Amino acid sequence: MVRKSSMGCGNYVVILVLLFFGAMKVRSDSSDHKYKSGEEVPLYANKVGPFHNPSETYRYFDLPFCSPGHVKDKTEALGEVLNGDRLVTAPYKLDFTNDRETEVVCKKTLSKEEVARFRDAVAKDYYFQMFYDDLPIWGFIGKVDKEGKADPSEYKYYLFKHLHFDIHHNKDRVIEVNARTDPNALVDITEDKEIDVDFMYSVKWKETGIPFEKRMEKYSQTSALPHHLEIHWFSIINSCVTVLLLTGFLATILMRVLKNDFVKYAHDEEAADDQEETGWKYIHGDVFRYPKQKSLFAAALGSGTQLFTLAIFIFILALVGVFYPYNRGALFTALVVIYALTSGIAGYTAASFYCQLEGKNWVRNLLLTGGLFCGPLLLTFCFLNSVAIGYHATAALPFGTIVVIFLIWALVTSPLLVLGGIAGKNSKAEFQAPTRTTKYPREIPQLPWYRGALPQMAMAGFLPFSAIYIELYYIFASVWGHRIYTIYSILFIVFIILIIVTAFITVALTYFQLAAEDHEWWWRSFVCGGSTGLFIYGYCLYYYYARSDMSGFMQTSFFFGYMACICYAFFLMLGTVGFRAALFFVRHIYRSIKCE
Repeated sequence: MVRKSSMGCGNYVVILVLLFFGAMKVRSDSSDHKYKSGEEVPLYANKVGPFHNPSETYRYFDLPFCSPGHVKDKTEALGEVLNGDRLVTAPYKLDFTNDRETEVVCKKTLSKEEVARFRDAVAKDYYFQMFYDDLPIWGFIGKVDKEGKADPSEYKYYLFKHLHFDIHHNKDRVIEVNARTDPNALVDITEDKEIDVDFMYSVKWKETGIPFEKRMEKYSQTSALPHHLEIHWFSIINSCVTVLLLTGFLATILMRVLKNDFVKYAHDEEAADDQEETGWKYIHGDVFRYPKQKSLFAAALGSGTQLFTLAIFIFILALVGVFYPYNRGALFTALVVIYALTSGIAGYTAASFYCQLEGKNWVRNLLLTGGLFCGPLLLTFCFLNSVAIGYHATAALPFGTIVVIFLIWALVTSPLLVLGGIAGKNSKAEFQAPTRTTKYPREIPQLPWYRGALPQMAMAGFLPFSAIYIELYYIFASVWGHRIYTIYSILFIVFIILIIVTAFITVALTYFQLAAEDHEWWWRSFVCGGSTGLFIYGYCLYYYYARSDMSGFMQTSFFFGYMACICYAFFLMLGTVGFRAALFFVRHIYRSIKCE
């Protein structure tokens, strides 16, 4: 009966995965259009916002630009909405292969309030973003003249009124588009007064030999420039050296120490059976005593396993080329869908392990598993979405999108979590403990301060963090900036190194803890493994104040709020890795000795 239900769940997941890949394929091919001369090619205006605050974006027509007679919203996928994209028809007519000299979009009289809005936007380095045949267009809306002026009150503010489009085509395909502003076509908006503005544009088409299949390569090449690659490879070499030194050190020390321990314990057994035991063998009757709060522990293990699986699937999609530059919302769509599909893994792992620990209330454990990561994420989202609504920013999710996410949770995530939990409960697996657990726990001896949980977490998190910190800058500059990141193979290598270092350092600290006759290693191994997440959050503080120009309540809230959720996910994922490695090690050493 159990086999049948788990097979049904597996088939369900396979079908949903195939549907997801099909959807991603359709989305990636959606811009594969062929055009005839003179045919209208869709141009969509997306958003505007301060250049240094990537989360603080607004609708394009929130600023008083020329508006077409009827503004039509483009239908967007889930991931695009989550990404803050709000595409609407733009007032510019860019017909295929039709050049245009200077043409007036509209003649507009800006009121004092509209001039003030434009001036405030120019002062904050507002940029605009458009999409032409799914190719991105960027530009600034104006400039600030600070030359020779020490007092900010003397600055001059100018609005660009002429936009020139350079478009390249290969036969019947659009290959490349660039937009630049005319530095001579400026409007002085320094003073609060009504101004008459003629918004203009021009278009120039050119033939190119670049094939349509390679038109996105120019965006991905920026992260693969030689000087960038040198830094990335330096990061890899640094991480590999760390891994090799750590692995060699631990292997040498642990193997020699363990060998001496095994010889010593074997000699003690032969010499005198009543001789008092010392070291990690002394606590063989307590080392497999179930941890406190075992329901929470099993839930954390289930959530961490799900997040680890999610990370692996995301890397697979990245390596096969799904997340090419400006594939709008693909990453967010993948995260939502794959997280929903992998919830069965969390349910199965948590319920199975909880039952192995002789837990009885598996339903409560399942509810805890479902809310352990989603709960804090939901609270964070509610607060940040309220902030975005207050700012009228595009980061505020529409009600319809919230309903869609709720339906995914209710119709996919929750049922799979329950199915996985039922399968885990019925798996009837027993906890494999090489030694018997005594009825009463031994007292843990007084230990020096550096063997406490916090110093051990600091030691455990530093080495894995040191192996990834160089690559972290590029990830942050991509997620919280405008840098493009496409070197997923290097990122995957760094991720593997992170997993290996976390596992090894946790094993080493677990051994030293047991050697000090401290048998409460379950939670310690988990928090030591996950402590790298705390180091990453510490790096967030450094990046925000030292490496970025982000400012304002909304951007600060979004940065620290969502990074807290991401670092919490790393804590759960790496904590699971650390505990699994420690459990394997502890089972191995106690299986190798004879314990009464």
